[in-house]
Amino acid sequence: MTAERPRPAGLAAIDREMGRQHADAIASYEAAKLMAVRAAASLKKTGRLLLIGMGGSHAVNRAVEPLYRTLGIDAVASPLSEQLGQPLSIAGKTIFVTSQSGESAEVVRWFNETGGTEETFGLTLEGSSFLARTAPSLVGSGGTELAFAATRSLTVTFALHLAILSALGEDPDTALAALKAPEDHDIAAALSALENVATVVTSGRRLQGIAEALALGLTELSRRPCFSLEGGQLRHGPMEMLGPEIGVVLFRGLDETADLVTAMAMSAVETGAPVILFDASGQAPVAGAVTIHFAPATGLAAIFAMLPVAQRLMIAFADARVENAGTPVRSTKITRSE
Repeated sequence: MTAERPRPAGLAAIDREMGRQHADAIASYEAAKLMAVRAAASLKKTGRLLLIGMGGSHAVNRAVEPLYRTLGIDAVASPLSEQLGQPLSIAGKTIFVTSQSGESAEVVRWFNETGGTEETFGLTLEGSSFLARTAPSLVGSGGTELAFAATRSLTVTFALHLAILSALGEDPDTALAALKAPEDHDIAAALSALENVATVVTSGRRLQGIAEALALGLTELSRRPCFSLEGGQLRHGPMEMLGPEIGVVLFRGLDETADLVTAMAMSAVETGAPVILFDASGQAPVAGAVTIHFAPATGLAAIFAMLPVAQRLMIAFADARVENAGTPVRSTKITRSE
């Protein structure tokens, strides 16, 4: 009998983070309400929002960008490194600086160079961090995420945005219900479909931000060059790469872009690429794709439902390819250099 391989320490650390992410997210939403009212008041005053962060924080910003736009706020998400090198104007805007550690090199340099503004707010998991000390901040519960790839930090930061969106008048009940009663789905068929691929491309339309978060985690953990392309961008040329060795993971929600995701899934299947569809649209499955069905939802409700299942697929994909998945060999959890 072959002995079962021990769980890599890095993945065990991620398991611990994921095991408490829902409870921490709910606690974060409740604890952030007062500061969320201040942030919402700023948004109502300026009507313009610049979201800046790095890595997983930027993926969160990309995911919530359309949610603020739906409320009539001119929201733009930009990597903090780009804001340092080729800055957008910060005058007259509300600025959300997101950093789970609150200590990354770009965050420190941005405040040192600009001094911040009166309409700048931080979103972080560490209440004693540079960011939390420097700007009024929404602070997630549970402390700094210790495991390498972002999991709990994403969910908690989304919960902080839920508090702000609620203060702006959005109904939080559906999103909170997704946190309180997580959907559990079998990922075996999806994992099997990706068994022989060399890499994975993720894509979405309105849910593109969660696609980008998954691609980042896949790359960090599997050490394969997985990446993400917004659905229209994938259509404009990069379809040439698709085939049996390229896995495709798509995200479809209950929104006006669902039909475009459906069309992409059908086109990807035709190339022979294994296609995984995370689906909260309520629409029919796509023939030839492995569909993981969720209750029909959009926005943060869809994200809260899909994200933990996508994280499990990400971890299993990496564990099948890397002996010590979850233990970085070229990176650190907190990036203190540029």
